[in-house]
Amino acid sequence: MTVLKTSMRNFLAHKGRMALSAVAVILSVAFVCGTLVFSDTMSTTFDKLFAATSADVTVSPKSAEGAGQAPSSGKPESMPASVVSRARKAEGVKTAEGAVSSESVTVVNSENKDVGPTSGGPTIAGNWTHNDLRSMDITSGHAPRGPTEAMIDADTADKHDLKIGDELRTIAATGDHTAKISGIAAFKVTNPGATIVYFDTETAQRELLGATGRFTHVSLTAAAGVSDTALKANVASALDKGAYDIKTQKETADDNRKSVGSFLDVMKYAMLGFAGIAFLVGIFLIINTFSMLVAQRTREIGLMRAIGSSRKQVNRSVLTEAVLLGVVGSVLGVGAGIGLAVGLMKLMSGVGMELSTGDLTVNWTTPVVGMVLGVVVTVLAAYLPARRAGKVSPMAALRDAGTPADGRASTLRAVIGLVLTGAGAFGLYTASQADKASEGSLFLGGGVVLTLVGFVVVGPVLASGVVRVFSAVLLRAFGPVGRMAERNALRNPRRTGATGAALMIGLALVACLSVVGSSMVASATDELDKSVGADFIVQSDKGAPITAKAAASLKKAEHIGHITRLKGVEADMTTPGGKTVDEVSLSAADPTYAKDLRRETVAGELSAAYGKNAMSVGDKFAEKHGLGVGDELKVAFAHGRTADLRIAAVTKDDGALDNGAMYLSISTLEKYVPADRITQNEIMFATAAKGQEEAAYQSLKDALAAYPQYKVMDQTDFKETLKDQVGQLLNMVYGLLGLAIIVAILGVVNTLALSVVERTREIGLMRAIGLSRRQLRRMIRMESVVIALFGALLGLGLGMGWGATAQKLLALEGLKVLEIPWPTIIAVFVGSAFVGLFAALVPAFRAGRMNVLNAIATE
Repeated sequence: MTVLKTSMRNFLAHKGRMALSAVAVILSVAFVCGTLVFSDTMSTTFDKLFAATSADVTVSPKSAEGAGQAPSSGKPESMPASVVSRARKAEGVKTAEGAVSSESVTVVNSENKDVGPTSGGPTIAGNWTHNDLRSMDITSGHAPRGPTEAMIDADTADKHDLKIGDELRTIAATGDHTAKISGIAAFKVTNPGATIVYFDTETAQRELLGATGRFTHVSLTAAAGVSDTALKANVASALDKGAYDIKTQKETADDNRKSVGSFLDVMKYAMLGFAGIAFLVGIFLIINTFSMLVAQRTREIGLMRAIGSSRKQVNRSVLTEAVLLGVVGSVLGVGAGIGLAVGLMKLMSGVGMELSTGDLTVNWTTPVVGMVLGVVVTVLAAYLPARRAGKVSPMAALRDAGTPADGRASTLRAVIGLVLTGAGAFGLYTASQADKASEGSLFLGGGVVLTLVGFVVVGPVLASGVVRVFSAVLLRAFGPVGRMAERNALRNPRRTGATGAALMIGLALVACLSVVGSSMVASATDELDKSVGADFIVQSDKGAPITAKAAASLKKAEHIGHITRLKGVEADMTTPGGKTVDEVSLSAADPTYAKDLRRETVAGELSAAYGKNAMSVGDKFAEKHGLGVGDELKVAFAHGRTADLRIAAVTKDDGALDNGAMYLSISTLEKYVPADRITQNEIMFATAAKGQEEAAYQSLKDALAAYPQYKVMDQTDFKETLKDQVGQLLNMVYGLLGLAIIVAILGVVNTLALSVVERTREIGLMRAIGLSRRQLRRMIRMESVVIALFGALLGLGLGMGWGATAQKLLALEGLKVLEIPWPTIIAVFVGSAFVGLFAALVPAFRAGRMNVLNAIATE
């Protein structure tokens, strides 16, 4: 009880300093809990949606990936309407109705603007059925009654200011269809961000499937007292065995959940990873806080020991304070995490993914995880200072308000740090020399961890040298004030090293990702310059294939030398040795593709691969299967016949574009695959007639004016698109890393604040002999700047090393150019100085307000 009272007294006596450390715990716990609540809420939203939209039993074609998911031909897999009547006759069926659904569509308004989601959600077109009443209510107008009418979901109508009578154009693989809005339907559950358009059944069949009398799936409702499982068995008996996929509501919902589960998991674990980084940075802040509090209470600890307190009691007292800090910070962090989750939901709504706070899900595990993490991390961080406090001898503590530095410990620390750093550097070197990216990644991971830990351990040793260099360059010009700032930063290298290390971690990751991102863009740009001969590239912003009608419009463009189509096709291949390779991706293109994308060959000519019954393979595939020019492969095309194709060229697989691609001509594909099963164009290339580049560029854009989902880019546009895509990803990562940097800034603030308290008497004496308040504040600001620059230098140097090694591994996949983004690195380094200035504002202000006489009288 005495230990608890002492701990409570000390905790409340230093509540201001504890508050800064508590903020680190709060932020870290909040990020973890916010991530868990956000991901659980998303799961709940999708679970409700899938449960509401799934029929008791659903029948779909065996080869279909899922209702509405179209293959590359653009038309969903379908089955004859006779399946509906056959399924209806199964025992236990109350109702059976055929449904049409396709996600391979684009819907535009009267202004030719895409009304589909921008958040990655699907645009779904289909027929209105009774099963849709499970999840939708018609809030105005009526369901479509003919080919000139369509109904749209309320969320899309609100977002794009659509109303009854407005015109919509639906672009599908079979062509374009225009209709006017006859009704608006609202979801009974939260719509995460899909756009839904309904037609009458006959129109949906004709416009989405290309033929009437066919459906993509059948929705069955069970009669009273019949379970979904029993109904599934009965329907399976009534239909051709093995010809259809038959699933219960739960099975359908589970399959749909899996389709979004990987996306949710990636988001969840990525955010938890950044929360872990914030926790790691917070550990340094907490260690510094307790180390300085223990140092300031050395005399008090000596008195406690002198009157009979044991080492364990002193140790326990400090750890009890840590538990109090952890509990308070974790409780507040859990609450803040729920608020953060709500904020993330609002943010996602802003970019098109609707999440309702009504679905906010806080599982009991979330606060438990937050509390356990917060308390455990805080106690672990406080363990070393607590252990150090327990080792203070009573006489030494009473004799001096501090303990002498342990020279042997410092030497041992330096040796361990150098060994770890050396081992990490060796790991990074080994990774850079790897022949395979999969092997090198293991060494890269080990090297990153070891160099990070090594720099943290050896930080105090580095601090002495680096701070002196910075002082010579930056501080000496400020005379005595600058020299005092230098001595203050060097007074406790361990503290300076720990404070700088907290900032180092976040900036190391920023530098590493900047190098990798810049190298990716530079490599792709270099590859484009070397390999792409086409003047223009046409593709969808969302990765959708180019419809036949859009492709036909492109061919009518003027001032064009040639247009090249590129299609993807799946096939099983059998080598001359009899080995079968399943589900190989092939690229079918026009012969001009050999000019549009220059691929280096190790044998044969690529142009020959577009001849009759010919193809090319990559050199890695050829080496693996012992193939060469002249060998024949049996190629069994998906949805087509088997062909004997001669290898006419072996391409070199060392580039970033089309690495490993195998080519054949579209004419060969058309010979063995039925026309209605041939995939749509994945991408198209165009070359301008000589000297008419600008006219051709505008002509292509005019040709696709009616199709806003496609983009015409020249090589400059394409490079900018790549740069923007990488930049957007990096900005998102930098935003998440900002949490760790905020915690690191708090660490600098806390270190300076406690340092000011520790030097109260010294500051009073300096003021007494003539140091002005302005000079005092400048001294503290300079000390903060040097510490921040020290952490930035270590972090940026370490991060560039990691990034350069990662680029070496990426070079094995074709990304061969290493580019250091010096403007970003320099900006971050200079920005760190401003971070130091900002962090010093409050401590410097408080120091300047000290009463001189009271400060001198302080023991």
